[in-house]
Amino acid sequence: MSLWPLIKIMPVRPHFRFVRLAKFFSPLSVVAVVASIFFAAYPFTLPCGGLACGIDFKGGTVMEISTAPVAVDSGKVRQALDGLGLTDLTVVTLGAPSSAMVRFQPPAGADASATVSKAQARLTQTLGKVKFVSTDVVGPKVSGELFTHGLLGLGLAILAMLLYIWFRFELQFGLGAVAALFHDVFLTFGLIAIMGRLGKIEFDLKSVAAILTIIGYSMNDTVVVFDRFRENIRKFKRMPLGEVIDMSINEMLTRTIITSLTAVLALVALAVFGGPTLYGLSVIMLFGIAIGTYSSIYIAAPIIMLWGVRRGREDEPAEPLKPATVR
Repeated sequence: MSLWPLIKIMPVRPHFRFVRLAKFFSPLSVVAVVASIFFAAYPFTLPCGGLACGIDFKGGTVMEISTAPVAVDSGKVRQALDGLGLTDLTVVTLGAPSSAMVRFQPPAGADASATVSKAQARLTQTLGKVKFVSTDVVGPKVSGELFTHGLLGLGLAILAMLLYIWFRFELQFGLGAVAALFHDVFLTFGLIAIMGRLGKIEFDLKSVAAILTIIGYSMNDTVVVFDRFRENIRKFKRMPLGEVIDMSINEMLTRTIITSLTAVLALVALAVFGGPTLYGLSVIMLFGIAIGTYSSIYIAAPIIMLWGVRRGREDEPAEPLKPATVR
């Protein structure tokens, strides 16, 4: 018996009929994926399209300054940097009133290091006592390589997942799992594009790390359901495939909810107290946990339903499960 009474909110084996709702949710998912691709790609410009690229992929300079104990005057910061020919100048106040982040692109053809020195001199002259906490400079060549390598990493991760599921189960399982992964990744790009237009999230290396984490989390959830599904189709050969899928999802539902809530609690704390640096990563991962659980039910399972599964003869006894080997 569980010592945690809140577990009893969910029955040991609920009886939700997920499969019958797939015909409603699957078309909605297709529409959402198409919309996400459009928002992520429009306007159709390289390298980031509709995504608000951060310094990692767009290049430029980011300086974190502190004028403690005096509060930062954003207007004076902009006034100090006027006349240097900077583009995409952004001044954002961080957690403390005396801290701010200054981001800009150097003039075309200008030396990045020289531009940073001029900017620091102007800020010191205008604001007085200024502490430059950190200064990051990324050139256009490096940012382009980071962007290419980041997308390549995402593609290779999805391919590796397909091969693993194909080897671990069957091809239709692998196709269902990869379709769910593409669904999660595209919707996540849509979220980043929409939040980027609102000035909340930038697409940078932390975003790529969050998406890779989502891929791993979603695949873990899918594999757990698939493993139970494979056991049940051996046991219940006469049961309709849709009922077997519903049974498998319901048997793992309590485990999925508890695992997801544990991750959500940690990510909510990270989003609230982690500051602007970790806010985007936390929000992306929170979205990924929710959408990864959804896709395991309404994307991966319907593909198995359409493809079908080899179940053997109805009079054939259930294949005994091999005990786990302890080393």
